[in-house]
Parts: sequence; C-alpha cells; structure tokens
Amino acid sequence: MGTPQKENESKGFFSAMSSRFSVFSNAMTRSVNGLLGYEGVEVINPDGGKDDVDDEVQRGRWKPEERDGYWKMMQNYIGADVTSLVTLPVIIFEPMTMLQKMAELMEYSHLLDQADQSEDPYMQLVYASSWAISVYFAYQRTWKPFNPILGETYELTNHNGITFLAEQVSHHPPMSAGHAENEHFTYDVTSKLKTKFLGNSVDVYPVGRTRVTLKKHGVVLDLVPPPTKVNNLIFGRTWIDSPGEMIMTNLTTGDKAVLYFQQCGWFGAGRYEVDGYVYNSSEEPKILMTGKWNQSMNYQPCDSEGEPLPNTELKEVWHIADVPPNDKFQYTHFAHKLNSFDTAPRKLLASDSRLRPDRYALEMGDLSKSGTEKSSLEERQRAEKRAREEKGQKFAPRWFELTEEVTSTPWGDLEIYQYNGKYAEYRAAADNSGSIDNVDVKSIEFNPWQFADLATE
Repeated sequence: MGTPQKENESKGFFSAMSSRFSVFSNAMTRSVNGLLGYEGVEVINPDGGKDDVDDEVQRGRWKPEERDGYWKMMQNYIGADVTSLVTLPVIIFEPMTMLQKMAELMEYSHLLDQADQSEDPYMQLVYASSWAISVYFAYQRTWKPFNPILGETYELTNHNGITFLAEQVSHHPPMSAGHAENEHFTYDVTSKLKTKFLGNSVDVYPVGRTRVTLKKHGVVLDLVPPPTKVNNLIFGRTWIDSPGEMIMTNLTTGDKAVLYFQQCGWFGAGRYEVDGYVYNSSEEPKILMTGKWNQSMNYQPCDSEGEPLPNTELKEVWHIADVPPNDKFQYTHFAHKLNSFDTAPRKLLASDSRLRPDRYALEMGDLSKSGTEKSSLEERQRAEKRAREEKGQKFAPRWFELTEEVTSTPWGDLEIYQYNGKYAEYRAAADNSGSIDNVDVKSIEFNPWQFADLATE
C-alpha cells in the first residue's frame, strides 16, 4: 500500500506501508540488467527475487531457438515505439482485436449505472473509479490482441442495455475511437497507444482521453490511467504491471479520485494493490479506497487526515466475477462473449472484428491459417492505401469525426475524435426494418473498406 496524500505528506491510513514497498520495488527493477550477456535484457520473476533469474529465463513461452532468433531481430528496436513498427508472429496473439479489448471495459458497466443513480458526489467517484479499475483483471493477459485494420469496427449489444461501437480511425499513428451509451451514461474515448521497447520489456503509455457523462445530473468524469509495463517479452514468463497513478476527475465539481497502483516488488510484494482517496475540490480526503485490481475494491469514509471515521467499516464496491478454469487465453466469461455473435446486433457491419479470418482461425486453434490470413489482410491494407494515394483520396472514418480539439496528456498531445451520431441512425434503421435477415453472420466476408468515406484531397 502507498500513501495517496497530497503534496507527498506522510500521513493517513496507508502511510505506514509505503516506504517499505517502494524499497522492494526499486530493488527488484535494478537486479538483473545485463543477464546472460544480452545487452539491454532485464528478466524479472514477479514471484521471487534476484537469485531466481537464471531459472526464470527458461520459463517463457518461446522455444530456445525461436527465442534467440527473435531477440536478434528485436534488439534493433530498443528504445523505439513498436506499436505498429514490427510484424509479430501469431503465436503470441490472442483471438481478439484491440477494438474488442476496448469493449472489455463494459463488463462491469453496472458500476456506472450505480454512479449515475447516486446522489453523493463522492460515491459517484467511488463507483466510477472502481469501474475503471475493474478492467485491469482483463489487461493482465499476456497475449497480444490483433492491431485493427483501418476502418475496422466492433459492435456490442445485449449487455446491460448498452450500445457500444469502436472504430479504427487512423493507421499511422494507430488510433481508435469508441462510444457507448445506455439510459444512465455515455462513454467516449479516443485512444492512441505509445510504446517504448526496452529489450525484454515494453512500456505502454495510454495516450488517450476518456470521458464519462452521468445522465441524471449531467456530471462529466475524466479518466487518466497509469502506464503499463509488459515484462519478460522474450526471456522468462511474460507478466504485466501498471505501477503509477490513476486520476478520475469530476469536471463538473472539481472533486477527484486519486488511486495508486503499487509496483510489484520482490516475492510479489505489493503486486495488484491499489490504494487512494476521493478528494473534494479543496483536496481534502473524503473517502479512502483500497483493494486489489485482480480481486476487489473497498471504500470507507475518512477524516481530513485520511483516517477512517469512527463507527464505519470497509465496504466492498466491486469484485471480479467467476472466471472459466484453465482457460487457454485466460479469458473471462465476458471476454468469450465479445467473440460471440450472440452479442452482435442484427445486420452486423462487415467491418466487425468478429469476422476477421485471422482472428477466427486463431480462435479455432489453426495458427498456420491465422498467420497466412494476417499477412493477407496486412498486404491488402497496404494495397488499399496505395490505391487511395494514386487517386488523391483520403480515408475518413464513418462513425467518428476528427475535431479541431487537441488535448494534452502526460505522454503527449492527442487529436480528439468525436462520435458523429450516424451509427445510432444506421442501427435504428437496421433494427426496425421489416425484413428478417436470415444470413449466417459467420459467412459475411470481412471488409473494413466497404463503408469507408473517401474524399478527394
């Protein structure tokens, strides 16, 4: 646990543990540089200490000959942003795209419903920040999702009354936009991941903007998540940590939740732990929050020193749902639904991620076909780009529009895309059509270019 007090004051409910965990964390990250004579390699065993590193190297998913060959290729990219720079083998992929990964945030969307229904502005932040934390259980999966093709979409319905849509709006740099809505909230995101390859790990910076509007009171919430580090990419067992600060701000009142994701230390010290406070607009703590992002979150009213109020107790606000045992890709039940056509609307867009042949082949366990289909899609994307350029045409997304707004994030500036409302019109017309669509959706050919808006430059 760490201390979330403002101005780094060493007081409050969590202060007693903070310095000890910071020592553990720093020691571990310094322990193994230069291992095996590979310059830039760092191998970290999240369950052990520096003496376990030699054994940890042999525990990865790669065969030794594949591992060494891949290292020889990847070492040339140390220090680079590898978001879309490197062609990766499907052996490290999961049968899901980044657009579907965005939709995983909707699993516990009932927390946003509760935030909207609450009359307490501090509890609104407790519910909403717990919702933001809940997706990290899914983010700990170490398989890489497929990069979306330009113009690719993903639709989600039949879950908590939500309509969710995401679209790949840019290829270079890779950017996605998403919109979700039900009777209680709207959710809008522009996402542009930025990475830094460090040899045997990669830092992932969430350059993006996430806004949630609670409809009952018109409250607007802004989310800034912590960065993520993917450890042991090539040597050792791959695992994920997200040390840093998550801030959710009520832009209407100035209240905010500041939550600290602890860094994993030796022998797992501090791993998964999240601690923090909900502050009022004067930066006085009102509610303390504590838990683990892979298990549950709890809250308790506190005084101005951050100490629990007398005659109060910790109450659970969220816990993970049951998960399938021994799942190959560590999927939750909800993750499996994201690949299912049961959560797809009628007349599914041909650009939907479910229809990708490489993704579907991997889901069926055919790695060879998945790799072939992936290469084919990537080549077709390059051909489509050449054709547009020859005709002097510029791609524009169909469901989102680029605004003139540029927002600043801790990791760089971001151009903002906004939902244009056309999808709601399209979906209403499709759902209200008198005809019954008997087409087997699995037979629809994946075509992200079908609906692209092309304008002559």
